[in-house]
Amino acid sequence: MTVKEPIPADETVTFQPDPAPTAPPDLRFVHYNDVYHVDASSAEPVGGIARFQTLVNQYRNGEEFRDQSKLLTFFSGDAFNPSLESSVTKGSHMVAILNGIGTDVACVGNHDLDFGIKQYRHLTSQCTFPWLLANVFDPALGHNVPLGNAGKTVMLTSSNGVKVGVIGLAEREWLDTINSLPPDIIYKSASETAKELIPELRRQGAEIIVAVTHQREPNDNKLAEKCGGGLIDIVLGGHDHYYAHSFINGVHVLRSGTDFKQLSYIEAWRKTSGRGWDFKITRRDVVSTIAQNEDAVKTVERLTRKLREKLDKPIGYTAAPLDARFTTVRTKESNIGNFVCDLMRYYYSADCCIMAAGTIRGDQIYPPGVLRLRDIVNCFPFEDPVVVLKVTGKQIWDALENGVSNYPALEGRFPQVSNIRFEVDYSQPPNSRILSVQIGEDPLHEKKEYVLATRGYMGRGKDGYASLLIEEEGGTAKEIVDEENGVLISTILRQYFMSLKVLGKWKRWGPSMDRAFSSIQTSIERTHAVYPASPTTKSPTSPKFPRHPHIVRLRKQDTESPATSDSEADPDTDEEDHYDDSRPIRFSERELDVLRRVMRKWWRLAGLKGSPRCCDELEEGEFSVDWTKAIAPRVEGRIEEIRRT
Repeated sequence: MTVKEPIPADETVTFQPDPAPTAPPDLRFVHYNDVYHVDASSAEPVGGIARFQTLVNQYRNGEEFRDQSKLLTFFSGDAFNPSLESSVTKGSHMVAILNGIGTDVACVGNHDLDFGIKQYRHLTSQCTFPWLLANVFDPALGHNVPLGNAGKTVMLTSSNGVKVGVIGLAEREWLDTINSLPPDIIYKSASETAKELIPELRRQGAEIIVAVTHQREPNDNKLAEKCGGGLIDIVLGGHDHYYAHSFINGVHVLRSGTDFKQLSYIEAWRKTSGRGWDFKITRRDVVSTIAQNEDAVKTVERLTRKLREKLDKPIGYTAAPLDARFTTVRTKESNIGNFVCDLMRYYYSADCCIMAAGTIRGDQIYPPGVLRLRDIVNCFPFEDPVVVLKVTGKQIWDALENGVSNYPALEGRFPQVSNIRFEVDYSQPPNSRILSVQIGEDPLHEKKEYVLATRGYMGRGKDGYASLLIEEEGGTAKEIVDEENGVLISTILRQYFMSLKVLGKWKRWGPSMDRAFSSIQTSIERTHAVYPASPTTKSPTSPKFPRHPHIVRLRKQDTESPATSDSEADPDTDEEDHYDDSRPIRFSERELDVLRRVMRKWWRLAGLKGSPRCCDELEEGEFSVDWTKAIAPRVEGRIEEIRRT
């Protein structure tokens, strides 16, 4: 039986022995899993690392525990992504957090690999604890060597001498959601791996066996069914984002919430008769009445200050204006909508993509020139990731009908699409406006199943997208990649722009990321122009201003070749350092902001609010950039308005 408990105000006993032991526990654990945001939220439990750290410190150093065994801390994976912070830091901000908690051992989670194996290894090399993954192997590293050189097992010794054997296990399903894994990965059954490795831990003196896992609750339950009877004593799981406990075949199966909003405090006693352990499991919610740890507050402030600095880094270059105005993206096809939908589709090798235009929050035209990281995260701020669904043609048709149902209102449900072309007649009543739909070159077939990339928000049926509601929420769409496995749009964009860099490529990019994004680049370039880097120029050219009242051209010119970077000085420095941030940009950030506001006002007064071409794409030779390739997203007639007579 599984217990998914309501949120308690403070502390709740999830499970306790009967009768309750009177002696101090032989072992004390803290368990947590799936943490992303270091700041507190507004709703209870508010979470946040500062209050979470207070609770951990209480269990570690509290006066009431003074004469008991020292605390052991277990983490079940997913910290390096996804979040706004990680889209900027590539997960590096979480190293200090995990170390500061006093983590003793972790299981590798799927999102810990989102930035590639090289970055995973770089981050985990800075951790003060081992990462385990015993049942996923990379043949390129040697026979039976775990992915990313993770460990298989580890022996922890409590302060009172009790030996704790720990094994890390994962499920097969999430391997298929990561496109940057090395080729020929080998997966081995979690239960078979446990049966093979745990006896050796016992021979080494392990008195208790803890499985730290990153797999769904049903898979943890299956592990308990197959490995109970004294093989495994407790399963500390991750991957699910809720708190739950079950007792199966003599094994406790626990997951401890998400996002620093919950933790489990576990006390264990040797059974007085027979082999095994009794556990008392206490759930703690991280509520606003808990005082914030001052050191953690300072750590968060330092990390967010670094985040703000990184947001001003150049990430890419566009040779075409990116039209993110609400008046465009919420009423018609847009070049930024096409580009991002294509990127989502190619990232997951889907048949097609539908993205609600409300995803695009820039509400401005980004003129040709440098794109900063701030532009990306401000334009795509939402933290629900891309999901992949299997849906019928009828469900796609209904989704498109919903998307255009409130036109001409500037509603966020309006669809931006990839590999979909459709005709729409806005003179018809809502839900009867779509005239025809093509997927690729073929007419849509209502009964045929298609693989669709979209936002998690839409997979929950939001903005009227009821036809895309997933089965878990009561709908009929089948999940291939769910929200917990998906990647943020801002992260996908950043990875794509990193893949375009031609000088000083991020040193931890890795061959697996290179293979994945070489394919994505090739696919993108079939539709959207990507200009190669220009030879280094020695003399700057002044920007060209409007030559015609209906055409605005802005140009920012690179100057001298940037000096060689000392990127090795900063462990998180990447290729952005090869861009001389002090000289090439002709306009300051303030000047650009004022310029964009003036442009928007001029467009409005000139009656160009709905014009699809208030800016033109720069042509080769009109710009020079030697540190990256330049993108030029285009409109190609995916949405055609037709009025029937």
